Amino acid sequence: MKGLIDSHAHLNDPRFAQDLSEVVERARQAGVTAVVNVGYDLPSSREAVELAERFEELWAVVGLHPHDAKLWDGEVHQALGELAGHRKVLAIGETGLDYHYDNSPRDEQRAVFRQQLALADELKLPAVIHSREAAQDTLEILREFPQVPCLLHCYSGSLEMAKIYVEMGHYFSFGGPITFQNANRLRGVVAGIPLERILLETDCPYLTPHPHRGKRNEPAYLGLIAEKLAEIHGVTVEEVVRITAANARQFFRMPGEEDTR
Repeated sequence: MKGLIDSHAHLNDPRFAQDLSEVVERARQAGVTAVVNVGYDLPSSREAVELAERFEELWAVVGLHPHDAKLWDGEVHQALGELAGHRKVLAIGETGLDYHYDNSPRDEQRAVFRQQLALADELKLPAVIHSREAAQDTLEILREFPQVPCLLHCYSGSLEMAKIYVEMGHYFSFGGPITFQNANRLRGVVAGIPLERILLETDCPYLTPHPHRGKRNEPAYLGLIAEKLAEIHGVTVEEVVRITAANARQFFRMPGEEDTR
């Protein structure tokens, strides 16, 4: 299974500090040709850029997770803008809203979400979106920035809302949860979204796919997600790999093979 692209990983997480080279090599052996490392605060965004310089197949996204919206200030804004100028930075994120934990006040989350979307617009970059238990507010804010292409990472909303996002031109990424035995509702949503708008992700070290749940997740497991997506859409795994990789290259404007669909 060659040509897989992991559109959302956190190899900048401390849990990979001791064996990162081995993790990257296992991904290569599993057919993963590119991994997009996503920042969640300023230090992790800087590390994502450093890792992209160190490993040819790693790329970076820089931003502030809604959990840490309370840390936003002018210095963070400026630093992210500078990092975003790096040749291997593909997008702003992960940004968005998380009303499940409320680690930052909701009004601050919304304000910082708007600031990062404005930064993406200014830099002509797409944005990677985290949304948890904040579906309506996420949609309303994204409607304020129709010119910013967005990737709804680890999408868990309704099919009705997904259809609105499709009309807006946005994309979705799915990972380990589509393999979970109790995820029938989610698989129903995935089945209703065109493959041409879907990317694969691991969100590692989190959300490890079946049958490895309970272990640290890593990009080498991405093929398990591709297999489940193929099953859901009734197509071959090869087609899923080809289409999702083309989608990733198109959304992130990554260099590489042309979309031959």
